[in-house]
Amino acid sequence: MKVIVAEYFGICFGVRDAIAAAEQAAAEGPLTVLGELVHNPVVRERLTMRGVMEVPVNETPSSARAMITAHGISDVQRERWRATGVQLLDGTCPLVRHAHTQLRLLVKQGYTPVVIGKAGHVEVVGLTGDFPHAFVIENEDQVKTLPHRPRFGVISQTTQPIDRVEQIVSTMRAARPDADVRFVDTVCKPTKDRQNALRKLLDQTDTVIVVGGRTSNNTRELVELVRAERKRAIHVERAGELSRYDFRGLSKVGVTAGTSTLRETVEQVVRRLEEF
Repeated sequence: MKVIVAEYFGICFGVRDAIAAAEQAAAEGPLTVLGELVHNPVVRERLTMRGVMEVPVNETPSSARAMITAHGISDVQRERWRATGVQLLDGTCPLVRHAHTQLRLLVKQGYTPVVIGKAGHVEVVGLTGDFPHAFVIENEDQVKTLPHRPRFGVISQTTQPIDRVEQIVSTMRAARPDADVRFVDTVCKPTKDRQNALRKLLDQTDTVIVVGGRTSNNTRELVELVRAERKRAIHVERAGELSRYDFRGLSKVGVTAGTSTLRETVEQVVRRLEEF
């Protein structure tokens, strides 16, 4: 059985830097992360072993220092935490910060803000937190729920598939032909790279293992992409979940991973497949 690893896979620079910053800060004293630093249980276990604590985003940190996750937060929430006297360390991914900047500029220019993404996701909550009048759209069917406005400013959650985002924007323009729909592409390059690399992988195999947290949006999007192509996706968080019985008779198996998955986790998956 041949194991083929995607050209681009696994941890991105934003997540890598956030993890490194958290580990360094924890080595200097107690640190509380406001939410999940990244949606990956292996990473969270590693941080816990280094003394990093977690609290839900709406609770007061239990230490004098707290860290914003890679998903970012709204300025309103940021000020709430600062008002408690806590020292805030910012682990926001630069590409998420870019999305915040673009949305703020669109609102300043008079556009009604629209975010394409998963409602309730921590990144989307952060993006819309400063704009109570913002709309969140997850799919084309929800476009019809938008009110009539003369101008819409559209950005995206950074981990959305760009094809889906562009299709929703096209649907918006068709549904509101009299409106000025301005779209700023904020889907991050690591997400695009992993999606494109997966498409190439699907040309070579009918079965792909996707490694990453089950609550990770970008990992789930990789799984959905495989299944949308009517091929088999096996979603695991770590190598121990794999069973040799799933691979009997297969000559080629692909491997990819979400942007919060450690390279060492992917390497462990590949080694286990080679054992099979």
